[in-house]
This record gives sequence, C-alpha cells and structure tokens, in this order.
Amino acid sequence: MEAPLIPYQGPLLAGVDEVGRGPLAGPVVTAAVILDPARPVEGLRDSKKLSERRREALAHQIRERALAWFVARAEVSEIDSLNIYHATMAAMVRAVEGLQPVPEYVLVDGHRCPDWGWESMPVVKGDDRVDVIAAASILAKVSRDQEMVELDALYPGYGLAGHKGYPTKTHIQALETLGATPIHRRSFAPVRKALEKTAIGESTVFDF
Repeated sequence: MEAPLIPYQGPLLAGVDEVGRGPLAGPVVTAAVILDPARPVEGLRDSKKLSERRREALAHQIRERALAWFVARAEVSEIDSLNIYHATMAAMVRAVEGLQPVPEYVLVDGHRCPDWGWESMPVVKGDDRVDVIAAASILAKVSRDQEMVELDALYPGYGLAGHKGYPTKTHIQALETLGATPIHRRSFAPVRKALEKTAIGESTVFDF
C-alpha cells in the first residue's frame, strides 16, 4: 500500500493511534509519537501484524529514540458515559497534549481527527502506511496489553491476559458465570446481555 501524500515535511510530525475500542473490558489507550529522523527505528508496521516479542522490542526502541512520545487513555467510566467514539477522541487529545516538543502537524490513524487545535490529517490504515503512526500503534498496544495482564491477576477467571478484554467465547461465558467487574464496559451490549441473562445486574462478586 502506498504511503499517503502528507502536506507537511518538517521535523515535528506526530502520529497518533489507539488500541482497545472493541474490548468489553479495560480502558481505550492512545499514543502519540514524534520520531527522530537522526535515530530511525527499523521495522515499524501495524502493531497487530507483529509478534508480541517484536512489538515489545520495538516499543523499547521507540521510547529510547523518539523525539517525543506520550501514552494516554480513557477509563471505562468515560467510555460508558461518553460512548467509545468520544472517549477515544478525548484520549487522542490527551496523548498529543502530552508531547514535548509540541508537534506542528499530526497524522491520525483512521477516518477522522479529533476537534483540536493542531493541523492534522486522518490516514486510513495509517498504522501500516506511515512509520510515525505505526510507532504510536506499537506503544499503545504494548501499554494496554501489559495492563490487561495485570488486571487478569486482579480479576481472575475471565482470561484477560489472553484475549485482552475482547469478546471471545471464553470471555462471554465468564461474564455469564461470574458477572461483570468494575473494569467491564456496561454500555457495551454483550456485557449488558450477560448481566441480564444471569439476573446479576450491578451486584457481582467484584462489586466493591
């Protein structure tokens, strides 16, 4: 796939991407990155097309070599109150706001950019077409995956370390058996349906 035509050729180009719009549990995580042309990172591509080991190695290099990087998030409470789209946009704004130096232009993976003060452009499949978006994709995924492993220890029985909160058969069955935890998105239909099916409602084994 060809790289997009970018109407900016300066050094302060940021890429932004998110991870975690589809899961039933956990935050949506975003990352923003400004790469350093003098310290390139080889092998950047869509984080989903990389092995876990390769992603982690690249994330380490990005954090070491980038001019700037920042990881942000929107919590489950925001996702449930705002909806996943608006929560994701808010998290993207936070990621770019965290960059120092401040970017002069921002590329966002997907079809739309948030309503913000930076000149920007959306790039469809940008995480596989533009290195700086791929770098953001990798940082966001590594950060969220690590968090889901930690949450698996806190909320055992759901398999969070494996599926990372996505709606797998195992996850749905666990929801129906155990109920929802505080990190489950009650605004998502599979969570609501699982709660209704078990008649557990908001009172669960993890309600504290």
